[in-house]
Amino acid sequence: MVGVSATGNHCPFYDMSSRMIPKLARTRVSELKGFDVSCVHHPFHPRQTLPGSLVTKLVKERIAENEKRARK
Repeated sequence: MVGVSATGNHCPFYDMSSRMIPKLARTRVSELKGFDVSCVHHPFHPRQTLPGSLVTKLVKERIAENEKRARK
């Protein structure tokens, strides 16, 4: 569904879906300003975390994506 990891310099949030990358770039421009959305993971610095409300939205989008795929 989604994942998070920690390294020495950043904490990537993985949305586990390459289909969401263009959608994120279009629909979450203001929310993701300052974050890299060019790949499947979105690295952020531990001192500049992703807002909880944004994480909730991203998880809900992934759930919807998985449910849509299951109906096919």
